[in-house]
Amino acid sequence: MLERKQHLDALAVSLLIACCAFWGFQQILIKAIVTEVPPLWQAALRFVGATVLLFAWCAWRRVKLFERDGTLMAGLLAGALFAGEFTCIYLGLRDTAASRLTVFLYTSPFVVAVLLPRFVPAEKLRPVQWVGLVIAFAAVALAFSEGFNGHSTARQLRGDALGLLAGMLWGLTTLVIRSSKMSTASAEKTLFYQVGVTALVAPLLSLALGEHWSFEYSNLAWTSIALQTVIGAFASYLAWMWMLRHYPATQLSSFTFLSPLFALLFGVALLGEHLTGQLAAALAAVATGIVLVNRKKAA
Repeated sequence: MLERKQHLDALAVSLLIACCAFWGFQQILIKAIVTEVPPLWQAALRFVGATVLLFAWCAWRRVKLFERDGTLMAGLLAGALFAGEFTCIYLGLRDTAASRLTVFLYTSPFVVAVLLPRFVPAEKLRPVQWVGLVIAFAAVALAFSEGFNGHSTARQLRGDALGLLAGMLWGLTTLVIRSSKMSTASAEKTLFYQVGVTALVAPLLSLALGEHWSFEYSNLAWTSIALQTVIGAFASYLAWMWMLRHYPATQLSSFTFLSPLFALLFGVALLGEHLTGQLAAALAAVATGIVLVNRKKAA
C-alpha cells in the first residue's frame, strides 16, 4: 500500500529547492541556444536522450515499464499533455523574452489548486493557503514586471500565449498523474510515459515546421542540451514524479514559484546583473507564500 504523506518533510523540501534551482537555470539554457538549435529539434534531442537514460536506469534498477497495471490510457494522456507543454515552452521562447514567458508558465499551480480537489478532496486548499498562493504568484509577477514595460509586439503576445498554454498543460499533467491510477505507478513509469511520448512527438513537429536538423553545433549548445537532458529531463523530473507519488501536489506546486526567482538570481551570479530591492522583496514574498501554503491545519 502506497504511503502518501500529508505534508512536506525535509527530504521533499530539499529536493524541491534543488529542482527549482535547476528549472530556473533551464530557461536560460534553452533561450541561450534557441537561435542556433531550432526549438523543437532541441526538444527532440533532449527527450530522446532522456528516454535512453531512463531505459538504462530502469534496466539497472530492474524497474518494470511494460507490465499491465491499468495506467496506459492515463499515461498516454499525461504524455501528450507533457509534450504539448514543452512544445509551447520551446516555441514561446523563440517569440518572447524568458522573463515574460516565465510569469505565464507559473500559472500552473492555480490550475492544480482549482481542479485537483474536484478529484482528490484531500488536496483542497484552505483560505490561508490560497492567500499564500496568490502572494507567491504576485511576487513572481513583481520580480519580472520590467519585462512587460513598453509596447508588446504581436510576436511577443504569441509567445506570451504559448507560455500561458504551457502553464495550463503543466497543471493538467499534474492533475492526470495525481487523480488516476498513475498515482500508484512507479516514478520511472510515470516519467517514461511523458519523455517517451515527447521523444516521438517532438521530431515529427520539428519536421512539420521545416526545422533544419544538424549535429554540428558549438560546445555551448551541446553543453546546454546535455544539462537539459541529464539533469533536467531525467534526474529532476524523476525526482518530481517521485514526489508527486508521495506528497500533496498542491503543496509541491507552490514551491515551483521559486524557479523563476532562481533564474533572476542566476542572472545576478553569472551575468553580473544587480540584485535589486524589487528582487529581494519578491524572494521574501515568495517565501511567505510558500510558508502559508504549507502551513499545517491547527488541531
